[in-house]
Amino acid sequence: MPTIGNGSAGAVRKVLSDLDLETVCDRARCPNRGHCYQRGTATFLILGSICTRNCAYCAIDRNVASPPPPDPSEPSRVAEAASRMGLWYVVLTSVTRDDLPDGGAGHFAGTVGELKRLIPGVEVEVLTPDFEGSREALETVASAVPDVFNHNLETVERLFPALRPVASYRQSLEVLRLFGELAPGIPVKSGLMVGLGEERADVERSMRDLRENGVSILTIGQYLQPTTDHLPVHRYVDPEEFEDYRLTALSMGFTSVASGPLVRSSYHADLLSGSLK
Repeated sequence: MPTIGNGSAGAVRKVLSDLDLETVCDRARCPNRGHCYQRGTATFLILGSICTRNCAYCAIDRNVASPPPPDPSEPSRVAEAASRMGLWYVVLTSVTRDDLPDGGAGHFAGTVGELKRLIPGVEVEVLTPDFEGSREALETVASAVPDVFNHNLETVERLFPALRPVASYRQSLEVLRLFGELAPGIPVKSGLMVGLGEERADVERSMRDLRENGVSILTIGQYLQPTTDHLPVHRYVDPEEFEDYRLTALSMGFTSVASGPLVRSSYHADLLSGSLK
C-alpha cells in the first residue's frame, strides 16, 4: 500500500484534490490541520460540505433548504484516498443531513464498507450527527461495524439551546447510549468544547452524563472563534485546568481522555483509541 507518511502535507492535499474530497480539517478551519496533513492524515468529511443545522460555533457552510444529494461515488473515493495515504486508522465525519430519510446513515455504512474492503485490517472511527435520534439509522451504522463510534455532545446542557438550537442535549446522550446498546463491543466516544461560557460544574455534570450513557473515550478542547460572524470566545482555559479535567474524567471511569487547548475530536484519534488496546 502506498504510504505518504510524515512531512508530506502537500502530498495529502494532492490526494484530496485528485479525488475531489472534503475534509472537516479545512471546512471547519481546524487549527491543527497543518499538523495533521504534515503527519500524513486527515479527517474525511462525507455527505457533501453543506450542513442543514445552524450551530453558533461552526464554520461549515449551511443551507437548510436544499443541500446537494450525496455522491454515490464518494465512499469508493474516500477508500482510494485512504489507501493512497497509507492510513491504518481512518476517521469519517459528515455534515448533518436532516433532509435525507436516513440522515446519511447508509452513506456512512457504505463508506466504512468500502474502506474495509479495499484496506484489509483498517480501523475506522465514525463521528456522526445525531440522525434526529433514529434507532434505525444507528442500526445501519452499527451494521458496518466501525471500530469506534463518536458523536460529540459539544457543549454543556445549560448552553445547548443557544449554541445548538436544532439539536437536543438529551437526544445526543440517547444516541450515545443507544449505539452502545446496539453494538456493545464498539467503544463509544464523545467530545466537549470549553471556553463558551460554561462553569466547571457544568463540565463535570456533562462528563457524568456521558459516562452514565456509556461513553468511554472523551475529548475536551478550547473553542476558537472561526470567523467574526461566529460566537466569540468567552474565556481561554488554562492548560492546568485542562489537565484537571483530564484527571477528573479518568477518576469518573473514562478509559481514554484527551484534554488540552488544541484537542479536537479527531486529533490524534488513532493514538487515543490505541490506548484502549
